[in-house]
Amino acid sequence: MGLHLVLADGLPMLPPAAVSRLVGRDGRFGCAMARDGLRLALSAAARRQLAAEIRAQFDAFVATGLVLDHVNAHKHFHLHPTVLGLVLQIGRDYGMRAMRLPREAGAPWWLRPWLGLLRRRLDAAGIAHNDHVIGITASGAMDEAALLRALGALPPGVVEIYLHPATESGGRIAATMRGYRHADELAALLSARVRAALAATGRARGGFGDVLGDTQAATRPAAAMAGEGPGR
Repeated sequence: MGLHLVLADGLPMLPPAAVSRLVGRDGRFGCAMARDGLRLALSAAARRQLAAEIRAQFDAFVATGLVLDHVNAHKHFHLHPTVLGLVLQIGRDYGMRAMRLPREAGAPWWLRPWLGLLRRRLDAAGIAHNDHVIGITASGAMDEAALLRALGALPPGVVEIYLHPATESGGRIAATMRGYRHADELAALLSARVRAALAATGRARGGFGDVLGDTQAATRPAAAMAGEGPGR
């Protein structure tokens, strides 16, 4: 089980008054991530609140008693250098060993420098990560056909297959996910055809700990399959 840090488009763990520089009047993190990222870069007070919120979410994970397999962030906000720096710093206190690298073939050109920076910083920090992700560009539409295509063309290395499975779909999950077909993605994961195709790849599979299987990560070589939801 991984920790899905919510620092955009969602509710904070701390009371809104404690993260007033990060949330709107409705007490929620916003969706204007470029604006919010600039605020984090310029405001020491906002960074202090962000650090407190990140730690609160790690604390909430610890309280579940689950083993921390990996960490990622809603809408990949850990691509922001300030967010990443705080996650790396705080995560060490909680045994963080692996993070998502949201690198997918066909990523827009302007995103590539940020992906390269993220990879270098993870490597320098000794944090394990996947090599590729499949499913970001088809987010909310990874049905059986899409999953079978993905499994038939896996790149080498550690691959995370990116999904949002749920029993309900679209706006009933989150207002920002109106076009998502969560139930179709759940059906794809339960499909006997997908299970057979996955076995035919011969790849090790599971969470980062299962796939990477070394002492550096609770979590290296093969395909890692992970679901992601709209919450933590």
